[in-house]
Parts: sequence; structure tokens; C-alpha cells
Amino acid sequence: MSSIDAAFCQGWTGFSLDVDLTLPGRGVTAIFGSSGSGKTTLLRCMAGLERARSGRLVVNGEVWQDDAASIFMPVYRRPLGLVFQDASLFAHLDVRRNLDYGLRRVPASQRRVSLDQAISLLGLEKLMQRQSSTLSGGERQRVAIARALATSPRLLLMDEPLASLDLQRKADVLPYLERLHQELDIPILYVSHAPDEVARLADHLVLLEAGRVTAAGPTRELMTRLDLPLAHGDAAAAVIEATVTQLEPAWCLSHLSFPGGQISLPSQLLQTGQRVRLRVQARDVSLTLQPQDGSSVLNVFAATVTALSDDSPGQVMVSLDAGGSTLLARITQKSAAALQLQPGSAVYAQVKGVAVLG
Repeated sequence: MSSIDAAFCQGWTGFSLDVDLTLPGRGVTAIFGSSGSGKTTLLRCMAGLERARSGRLVVNGEVWQDDAASIFMPVYRRPLGLVFQDASLFAHLDVRRNLDYGLRRVPASQRRVSLDQAISLLGLEKLMQRQSSTLSGGERQRVAIARALATSPRLLLMDEPLASLDLQRKADVLPYLERLHQELDIPILYVSHAPDEVARLADHLVLLEAGRVTAAGPTRELMTRLDLPLAHGDAAAAVIEATVTQLEPAWCLSHLSFPGGQISLPSQLLQTGQRVRLRVQARDVSLTLQPQDGSSVLNVFAATVTALSDDSPGQVMVSLDAGGSTLLARITQKSAAALQLQPGSAVYAQVKGVAVLG
């Protein structure tokens, strides 16, 4: 089985990094943590931009660093792509020549991603003759990602590539990142402090705090574990994998099935049979002991309470099992007491269709 094995130990003034990880050798792994947790430092060590006092990095069987064996592949020899917050395009070159720069780094015999493929994946066809100085922030980041792909990397490292964008530009770029995930067999390490990006893109998740790994595993599991910070606060959410089963064009509705039942949401962009990753925020889930009639809420799921945990003052986070899928509900302590909730309680979870995020 393919894997990325990364172990680094290094101390700096006021901060130290000490990690030992085995990550999937394909798909998207998110490195998540607050500012100062060591996310960028870990990525720089993996790129070879920082040399840890003690380090080992093996990417799908290829040793890039093993200090015990005196092996250290310099950054210019590592077959990786790097994308930072700042796109760092050459301002005096147009888009095509920026991409050509990335392409020239790789001999033709070693190219695994064609320039045309990179252009198509990032939707750059209409931008090729534009000067990079005239591009919007989202367009610049798409060009930077395509340039990294043009190097045919065996590993793509992305350090908060959307952090400098406003909400609209971020929304514009996210679908292109999803296409990379779906269509390329290149492992991606994606540094972020935004839970919505992690939920939408990542298969695997690593939580960092003060240079140490606090948890690592499948994203769906870690985002709903009540003993971890991601499952608390206003951004807490569950990730559901669902399949589009029916479309109602007259109402602009899409109906999707998942192990807990059927979920409906307003969308004109989905297709029958399409697999979709949905994010259901805990603050948008209400609970009742009996199914309600005469309600505007379209999505009602039978569920069992598996755990409860204090959240912010006066609020409780409730973990639910809906047919094998985990949901979170953030409700008041008064409501939890009124419903007499405890592990094993049978409830109905209600979610407004307009609150489901795809």
C-alpha cells in the first residue's frame, strides 16, 4: 500500500516540532491547526526548505530524507510541487509563459501531467494570453497551482492557498481543487486553518498543536469526535458522502441518498448518480422526539444519541448515529434537559435543505 512516512524533530527558539506520521500515499491529507501550531514548518521540512535536526521522509517508497543513513535530497531534486498563499507569478510574463517555466523543470520523458491537462483542470483556457499582473487573486492562484502541476510532481504541497482570497474568490477556486482530488493520482498535503476547506477537500486529517500531532485519521471521523476541538464551536460540522438519486428541476431540488436516509437540497448543478460530499453544520441540526408534521424542514432522519459534551456556555454538542453516519447537533442545555437526552436516546434530526453545504 502506498504511503508517505514523515518524521521530523527540530527545536527553534520558543518552538519545537516533533512529529512521526504515516499518511496515505494518495488523495488529500489536510494539516489543520491554529496559527503557530507548526503546519507551515512541517510542510517546509517535507519540501526540504527546512532541515530538521532529525528527519525521515519516504514518499511512496522513495527515500527523500533519512538522516540515520545520511540521505538528504535537496529541494531542487525533490519531485514536488509547491503552492503558497502568495501565487508568486512572474509579473512580466503572461500566463502561458508562467506555465512553461514550470514545464521546463521536468524532462519530457518524466512528465506525468501534460500542460494541456493542467490548463484544463484549472480552467485556464481563456487566460493564456493575459499578463499575470492583470489577473484576479483567484485567477493567480489557479495559475500557480497549474504551474506546480506542470512539474509533474509526485507530491503536491499546498500551504493555505486560499487564505489571501475573499469569500467569493475562495468559492471560485474550491471547485478546481476538488477536480484535482477527483482526477489526479497525486497525493496532496493541504495546510489550512479553515474547517470548511478541510471538510470539503480532505480524505485524511492531521491535527497539530504546538508542534505535536494530537490526532490523525479519516476526516469524517476526526471532525465529529467530541474529544477533539473540531467538533466544537460555531464551525462544528459532520461530513456525509451521498449519491444523487433524483432531480426535481421544477423546484430546483436535488435528492441524495446516504446511509441515514435521503437528504434534499436546492441545487441545479448536480447530476443523477453523482457522488457528493456534504457538510452539515451542527448549529443547523435540531432534535425532536417525534417526527413533525406541517414543517418546512425537508430533511428528517431517525437517529440515536451516542454521546453528549458541553460546548460553549449553556450549549451542548450531541453526537448522533443516523444509520451509520455521524451527525452533530448543537443545542441548548435547556433543550437537552427537556428532551432528557442521554446516550441511547432515540431522536429525529431535522436539517433545513438550504443549510446543507455541498
